[in-house]
Amino acid sequence: MPRPGVEELRRRQLVDATISTIGENGLGGTSLAEVARRAGLSVGLVSHYFDGKNGLLEATLRTILARLGAEARRRFERADTPRQRIRAIVDANLSYEQLDPELGAVWLAFWAEALHSDRLRRIQKVNQRRLYSNLLYAVRELVAPGEAERVAETVACLIDGVWLRSTLSGQPGTNRQSRAMVHEAVDAILDATIREGSKP
Repeated sequence: MPRPGVEELRRRQLVDATISTIGENGLGGTSLAEVARRAGLSVGLVSHYFDGKNGLLEATLRTILARLGAEARRRFERADTPRQRIRAIVDANLSYEQLDPELGAVWLAFWAEALHSDRLRRIQKVNQRRLYSNLLYAVRELVAPGEAERVAETVACLIDGVWLRSTLSGQPGTNRQSRAMVHEAVDAILDATIREGSKP
């Protein structure tokens, strides 16, 4: 019988090995045998813990989403003002980790596969809703109710677009500039919306 914590450790090893394998070989080149080899575990354990490749891929996507969510919460909880909370969301989604070439390749592989997988598409939608709702929570404190949804959706699109551009560029060192660019754009959108809302 496995010792307490051993199963969780093995699951984490397999997920981390899956991330590195996808990052290097893509989804098509990711086999259970290669994941097990990188994790230093048997192929049988992969099937035991995850019920095959589809289960392993779903668990891996959920894990990287959970890590992103945890980072966003940490930054969000340290913020004192609505604008700081918006910046926290931007910084979490455009952090050094999220713009790491390996993790970026994994995200791209999963989003491409989500076009053909209902399970992955559902997880993707959860992530999109979470980003939008977190932004909306902060934006509502700054702009008129009728504008909050539009501004939150615009900021979410900015984050996604800049992340995609930075990831495809293959230059992880640009993430500081990427965040600064989004912050500047968000401030301009908020200022313009607030000014418009204050007009008689």
